[in-house]
Amino acid sequence: MQLKEKILQLAQNHSDDTIRIRRYLHQYPELANEETQTAKFIKQELDSIGLNYETIYKTGIAGTLQGQNPNKKVIALRADIDALPVKEETGLTYASKYEGKMHACGHDVHTASLLGTLKILNELKDSFEGTIKFIFQPAEEKLPGGAKQLIKEGVLENPRPELIIGQHVYPELPAGKLGFRPGTYMASSDEIFITIKGKGGHGAIPDKITDTVLVASQIITTLHQTINRMAPALTPTVLSIGKFIANGTTNVIPDIVDIEGTFRTMNENWRKKAHETIEKTANSLAKKSETNCEILIKKGYPVLINHEQLTQKAMELSGQLWGEEHVKRIDKRMTAEDFAYYSQIIPGIFYRLGTGNANKDTQYPLHSSKFTIDENAIKSGIATMAWLAIKNLEKT
Repeated sequence: MQLKEKILQLAQNHSDDTIRIRRYLHQYPELANEETQTAKFIKQELDSIGLNYETIYKTGIAGTLQGQNPNKKVIALRADIDALPVKEETGLTYASKYEGKMHACGHDVHTASLLGTLKILNELKDSFEGTIKFIFQPAEEKLPGGAKQLIKEGVLENPRPELIIGQHVYPELPAGKLGFRPGTYMASSDEIFITIKGKGGHGAIPDKITDTVLVASQIITTLHQTINRMAPALTPTVLSIGKFIANGTTNVIPDIVDIEGTFRTMNENWRKKAHETIEKTANSLAKKSETNCEILIKKGYPVLINHEQLTQKAMELSGQLWGEEHVKRIDKRMTAEDFAYYSQIIPGIFYRLGTGNANKDTQYPLHSSKFTIDENAIKSGIATMAWLAIKNLEKT
């Protein structure tokens, strides 16, 4: 039996068990840096396979699965394990048992799929050469990002992989389809916090006060105009203000106004310049209006860049496994992912697993309280990751 047929058969064999794992994880979601029971469960599954691993950065787990000639080449597979502070409204029989917590971004699928993939690879370890490092990463959903913390702890060393692969659910694609984007794929993500302080008072005597609400409004408007005007013409850029708190009343201007928002782009040089422009613009407008401006920009995840040649190769390999009609070139996204930290250091392939099915109520987007998947996609997910892992271990 050829490798392709072996992988497809093993994926079929392990599909139900991987769904079991996914459903268990879905019922017991844990938030970023709180994934204690999730990590315990993952370790139990790894023990059942017979794999060696270690705890890294509190709730992270990293280990290796060795094939023949383990020093020949090393690649890494990564899954994120944390959930979101979302109240689930799916009505599933295996819905979250924790109020206000939900795997609304599919990390239960990512974790289960990596475990299923490792079971396939473990049965095929005599069929490939090299070492597969596996990473179960906490805190993808919360700055500064678990990837950054694991890298500080040395997750990309001893042994150092030549490539890292990550898979993420994608309801926009039909279940089983695969989406790839060589090159720049996802945006950087920064959080903006601006506080305007002045002398509030009665709204009927504006000449006796400093109108903090008006100043804050001017800052928002000017920032939008300035950033949009300065952005490089071919560089996707988003500035969005999602929170504006002016806790006065109909006739009271407050002393303090708070603004919060996000800035995203796909160019690191422009990102740095934009940060400087945001600070300069806000401070200048506040000073002109005799108010004080406090500004904090929390630098989040960097731009996610997929290795051009290796991602193109992954598309071709996936076409060999499933047929070219099942592989799609997808658009750039202004959402962010801390997988970007890995791909800033070593070549990375971050691809999408289609989970949508119009007949199974899976049309809801990621982070929705009603998000769920067509579980038929799981078989495709574990087969694809196992196939890509083995084929990328082959020296070219």
